[in-house]
Order: sequence, then structure tokens, then C-alpha cells
Amino acid sequence: MEYSFIRLERQGPVAVLTLNRPDCLNAVHFPMQNELEDALKSLVLDFDTRVLVITGAGRGFCSGLDIRDPKVLGPPEGRNPEESYRLQRTYSDLILLLRAIPQPVIAAVNGPAAGAGFSFALASDIRLASPTARFSAAFINIGVGGADLGSSWLFPRIVGMGNAARHLYTGDVFSADEALRIGLVQEIVAGEELMNQAMTMAQVMASKSPLGLRVTKEALNANLGGCTLEQAVRLEDRNQALCIAGMTHPAGRG
Repeated sequence: MEYSFIRLERQGPVAVLTLNRPDCLNAVHFPMQNELEDALKSLVLDFDTRVLVITGAGRGFCSGLDIRDPKVLGPPEGRNPEESYRLQRTYSDLILLLRAIPQPVIAAVNGPAAGAGFSFALASDIRLASPTARFSAAFINIGVGGADLGSSWLFPRIVGMGNAARHLYTGDVFSADEALRIGLVQEIVAGEELMNQAMTMAQVMASKSPLGLRVTKEALNANLGGCTLEQAVRLEDRNQALCIAGMTHPAGRG
């Protein structure tokens, strides 16, 4: 599939996915959604790509859904519940795909990340931000619930219940400094160095065991849920056994 609204470029074992509608701060419309779905699905069985970096073209990361697009808002008479649910799934499934792909995901947040863009950042494993990054769980600002596209599950697990509740209920815009304070981002990096830092981190990850990377993300996904300590330890036992076997068996090397 040829892409018009995203770029997917591979640099050795690292892939860079760039949201590419800079004229509207990389707002998501249906064509971009289709391209994102295709790109993420292509990574599921891509055993050569070990890490994914996601960023935005121009001065924004992603400003959310493109509400200027009449197809996004829907016809004047509205949509019935079945249509609304089906269309909602087209976007929410992107969040599930970001967590389902085996590659660790680094979000290089180079500007505003609002609504769907905010959830893309949440669904990443690590978030680096430029000083100009701004964040907003903007869903509640357009008349829908503040918990959307995985935000009510991911956000509290990253920053704690109180911090998440504050921003999900208000939809307020907060700075990179505030995001660092509450633990949403791991580092603030000067804008001109943001991608270099993201790529350096990605290359360090990519230098590790490919199987080790994959099962570590698998374990993080499982243990973010409701499993017990014993279940978490048993999963880690399984993963470590697989990695050790891969190190000592010729078929598992490389």
C-alpha cells in the first residue's frame, strides 16, 4: 500500500512512522487511519524491525481527529448507534494495534498531542518530548466522554489515578514540564535533538536480543492488567527460559 498521509521508513532494525499532514498538525482523517492500520499490521510479523519510533511532521505530533472533515463528524442527521460504534472501532483499534505489535514503541512528541494524538502517545512504551510539546485528553471538550481510545486504562497506569482523573475530566492543555512532573514523559529533549535522542534509544533497544525485546513487551502488556504477582513471575519465568534457550540453541541465535 502506498502512503500519502504517513511515512514508514526503516533504518536497519528501527522503523520510523511519521504522521504526515503538517498543514493541520497531523490531524487524523479516514485516509490516514487506513494507512496507519496498514502500517501497524505490517509490523506484526516483521521480524527484522525491532523498535518503532513514532513522530509527527512539522511542528505537531498529532492534534487528534480532523473535525473539519465532514466524514469524521458525520451527516447532519447524525449516525445510528451501530454506525457510530463501527466508526469508533476504526480509531480505537489503532490503539490496540500499537500495544499488540511486538516492537517497543518510542513516541517522539515534537508538538501538540491532543485527543487521538494523546492516546497514540499513551499507547507508546516510552515518550520523549520537545519543550514545545503540549498534551490534552481533549475528548471531553467536544461533548463526548473523557475516557476514549484507551485513555482510561492507559493514563492512570502511567501517571496514577489522581493525575489522570484531573486531565480526563477537564481536557485541559498541559506542558511538557507538567508531563515530565507527573511521569507521562520520560525526558524533555531540545527540539533539534529530539529525533536523534529517540533514534539513539531505539538503537540501544535494537541491539538487545530480538526475542528478549518481544517477550518483555508481552510481559509488560500482561502485567499492566489484573494478573497477580505469581502470574507475573511465572510469565517472566517462561520468557526468560525462552530467551536462555534461544541463546544456547543454534536455531534461536541471530
